[in-house]
Amino acid sequence: IENLEPLTKGEKQVLQLVAAGYSNHEIAEALHKSSGTVRNTVSFILAKLQVRDRTRAVLKAIEHGIIS
Repeated sequence: IENLEPLTKGEKQVLQLVAAGYSNHEIAEALHKSSGTVRNTVSFILAKLQVRDRTRAVLKAIEHGIIS
């Protein structure tokens, strides 16, 4: 079993929008953040979930019950 670092509430929120197909720019607008902040958040999510792209992050988060 992998030992995944837990995601923050904000990271889960971003990941939910990634799962819904939003781009970083669209996520930034929806959450009133800068694109750079969203890009950094996505990078943190990928590192915490130990994956290399957004699609794998979403699949792994669903598999582990992090998002639905």
